[in-house]
Amino acid sequence: MDTNRILRELPSVDELLTRLGPQIAIYPRSLVVDEIRRALTSARQNLRTSGLEQAVLDGLAELAKPSLRRVINATGVVLHTNLGRAPLPPFQPISGYSNLEYDLATGKRGKRDVHLTALLQRLLGCSAIVVNNNASAVYLALHELAAGQEVVVSRGELIEIGDGFRIPDIMERSGAILREVGTTNKTNLNDYRNAINERTRLILRVHPSNFHVEGFTHKPALADLAALSRENSIPLYEDLGSGCIADLKPFGLQEPLVSESLHAGVDLVSFSTDKLLGGPQSGILAGSGELISRLRRNPMYRAFRPDKLICQALETSLRSLLFERWNEIPSLQMLSLTSADIRLRAEQLQRRITRSQTEVIDGESVTGGGATPTQSLPTVLIAINTEDASALEQKLRAADPPVIARIGNKQVLIDL
Repeated sequence: MDTNRILRELPSVDELLTRLGPQIAIYPRSLVVDEIRRALTSARQNLRTSGLEQAVLDGLAELAKPSLRRVINATGVVLHTNLGRAPLPPFQPISGYSNLEYDLATGKRGKRDVHLTALLQRLLGCSAIVVNNNASAVYLALHELAAGQEVVVSRGELIEIGDGFRIPDIMERSGAILREVGTTNKTNLNDYRNAINERTRLILRVHPSNFHVEGFTHKPALADLAALSRENSIPLYEDLGSGCIADLKPFGLQEPLVSESLHAGVDLVSFSTDKLLGGPQSGILAGSGELISRLRRNPMYRAFRPDKLICQALETSLRSLLFERWNEIPSLQMLSLTSADIRLRAEQLQRRITRSQTEVIDGESVTGGGATPTQSLPTVLIAINTEDASALEQKLRAADPPVIARIGNKQVLIDL
């Protein structure tokens, strides 16, 4: 291969601009030039001279196409972390201006969380603030209540959640000092009691929402831990993670309710809103009015505030929860479906799939999103028989909208 000859044959930027002609008229010239240079750089690296015009047009078209797209979740994982966790309820974003931080009654500056705190007060019966996710909530609580001092936590609760987020790491960054007690599988009330000293500022309880330990295990009841915290005038803070506000026991899911922790005497709880609450990504801190006021005054609270779109989406979800309109929250509506409900849908869809051999079979789904890790949901699957399951799964992902399915037993499985 004559490398030098190939490189000499590459056109200049101006030459490619001329070749492309009116096809690029809809794009800014600077953007087109930048894309031409990218195409030429790639051509030099790969030693090719053909297809340059099409490469430029394809690159521009890709930039013009939204990257964040609606997809169809056919995996059966209701709170699919990679697909945005809880699907959002329908809401129409307010265009133009809004009263985000404006008090319409007084005509003066207001606070953005006023749109959410009244609903949270009714739902939880206590003060609350909203931040941009539960990791922020954990950091803010530790930074404000225990920076430079000790936080007592069970070794069995030093968990890692998705993407390498670890409780010990966030504690270190917050300035709090970790005081581990107990063992991986057993922690007693006396373990907490013996660890408390003049530097202790917080007792932390972490709900292991993404795993479950069985067998020779023990941890003190929340009420007993709350009594110990009151005895020593040290706040008890629980990171609940999954944020279950609606009781899911009728649907066969056992997950601790936020209200149960508060009623047991926990001073402060935090949880995500894009898991079992069924809303957008944000985090809630709720509990003692005194502690919430301290958190609100912390300078980091401003850095962690949610924006207006999150406020509006979360307000929509919270109002549906308050009025117990479960069907308005897509994740709760899906979790409440019975096998019979799903079978009917599967059989109806199966009749529309005419180009492949299919069968309707029983299966299991999961809640996902780090919630109810050991509990499955009975479901009904459309199993598509094909010579190459991977190729069909890839073809479904390339559809418009993309269909995200799963593969099992060399079949493509559609879980409704």
